Amino acid sequence: MINVIWAAFLIIGIIYAAINGNIDIITKSVITAAESSVTLSFKLIGVMCFWLGLMKIAEKAGIVKTITKILHPIMKHIFRNIPENHPAMGAIIMTISANMLGLGNAVTPLGIKAMQEMQNLNGNKEIATPAMCTFLAICTTGFTIVPATVIALRSAAGSVSPEEIVGVTIVVSLFTTIMVLLFDFLCRIIYYRI
Repeated sequence: MINVIWAAFLIIGIIYAAINGNIDIITKSVITAAESSVTLSFKLIGVMCFWLGLMKIAEKAGIVKTITKILHPIMKHIFRNIPENHPAMGAIIMTISANMLGLGNAVTPLGIKAMQEMQNLNGNKEIATPAMCTFLAICTTGFTIVPATVIALRSAAGSVSPEEIVGVTIVVSLFTTIMVLLFDFLCRIIYYRI
């Protein structure tokens, strides 16, 4: 559906530009945008390599395992319907750990794996389980300690101090995660009482 919406935006924009005699602006914009995206991509390569390397060092140093050990009791409480040693629990913890470290590129495949594992536990394959909904909500808020991808984008875009968002990111993402867990809890209470 989103592809249809974007295609409609493009077509309407091109038709509007043609009617107003500004089709040359479309051509210039396309070339400029393509050029800018390639330039930004090359700037991001170095910064992303640095942050991913730093995260690899943190993984080798045992920081990721420490985060996993800290998260396990919390996740066990939040996802009560998932057996403790089930692969779904491991995938959930790894997804949330990657999210905390700001590794947006790693979160997506881990999140898909977690959903697949939770679907294996699902009795009704047509309806998402409460655990799946909770997991989706947590991933959407994405509590982040080190927003590596955002820092990389800000650095590539020429920000003077790209890391200045770290404190705000921690506070806002922690608050939104707490709020979404509270609303999830309230929704479960309302759903099961009806």
